[in-house]
Amino acid sequence: MRRDAAMVLWPKRFLTSSLCLLLVSAGTQAQQWTRFRGPDGQGIAISDSVAAMPVAWQPEDYDWKITLPGGGHSSPVVWQDKVFVTSGDRKTGKRYLLAINAADGTEIWRRDFAFSPYYTNSLNSFATGTPSVDADAVYVLWPAEEETLLAAVSHAGRLLWQCEFAGVQTQHGPGNSTIVEADLVVFAHEQRSTDKAVAGQWIAVDRRTGQTRWTIDRENSINVSYSTPCMYGSGAHQALIFNSFTNGVSAVDPATGRILWEMPSAFPKRVVSSPVIAGDLILGSCGQGGAAHHLIAIRPPTESSVEAAVAYRVTGRSAPYVSTSLAADGMLFTFGDNGDVSCIDAATGQTLWCEKPAGKFYGSPVLVADRVYCINREGQVVVLRAARKYELLAVNDLGEMSHATPAVADGRMLLRTFSQLTCISGKAK
Repeated sequence: MRRDAAMVLWPKRFLTSSLCLLLVSAGTQAQQWTRFRGPDGQGIAISDSVAAMPVAWQPEDYDWKITLPGGGHSSPVVWQDKVFVTSGDRKTGKRYLLAINAADGTEIWRRDFAFSPYYTNSLNSFATGTPSVDADAVYVLWPAEEETLLAAVSHAGRLLWQCEFAGVQTQHGPGNSTIVEADLVVFAHEQRSTDKAVAGQWIAVDRRTGQTRWTIDRENSINVSYSTPCMYGSGAHQALIFNSFTNGVSAVDPATGRILWEMPSAFPKRVVSSPVIAGDLILGSCGQGGAAHHLIAIRPPTESSVEAAVAYRVTGRSAPYVSTSLAADGMLFTFGDNGDVSCIDAATGQTLWCEKPAGKFYGSPVLVADRVYCINREGQVVVLRAARKYELLAVNDLGEMSHATPAVADGRMLLRTFSQLTCISGKAK
């Protein structure tokens, strides 16, 4: 049963600045792009070379472009000179993890994973979840109907470990992503309410061994969530933030898996997007079909406030569904699956502008210097000024459909369409 009151076990002191979080990530991860939407999942490129990233381009401007085996909607991740990306074959069920040379696009190695075909929505794929990477390995989650495989593969392509979990029961097929937090690999493993009675869980395993460190049982529902968690706070007072339909917004102690606080009634519809940190607020969105989208901003408990509180709600055209929003400089940029793009005052929820630049969006935006880049479903990269006044800078056609999010590292932008991976940079050719 869903609860309306927030449960609070929050530590007394914590740091809430998203800028501080990103600076910590930048200091420890240099110019890597280690997970879905980069440092802490916030979509902000931190690099001395991002200002030179092109705004408009032609195919001849690409550093390189390659065709992947099969297809998919996952986003690339980057560690130093390697790009890691997944793809899958809907007919055979086979899935692929590839390491690509970031400089020239050559394939360094490929690992194949055999699975039987299973049902997904036609808009889903056999490689939808984004892997995560650290200095030791790349971690890939392969959920399927009968079993789920989590594997760690070294940067040289050697399988370090793999572990199995229950298959995923869901209306539209699986698509969750992993993150690496300290010595843990963390992911949501939720289940649809079916007669198979498989327990939904949030899971953390040891990144070195694959041994389960903790699990949190979660109530099943008809609306399985696809959200990827992020971190909130600093030092000993950090918490993992999970967004889901059944449990709302939840803060979890990453070391123990203890729930610190929850606001279970946050989301009345299915959650696909991931949590966003805007100053001292945690934001999330939900939706269903083509309408009834809903965005919520939560103010976590503090020393003077024992419960989490709703700062504001946004409904209508400015509330996204699938795409994860982007918070930057007091603004929140939302990209809708109906094509609406909005700029919202992140502190108040006031819509500053709402426009339809080009196409409809499943991919999520990233911030590069003072520009917002987002790939629409038709495979066009829409580039906007990150400003309180609407300014469309460019629309660049990649030539193939895409549900993915750009990765930005070491002055390069990696752009994934269904079956291709493209690299562009501001570097001299």
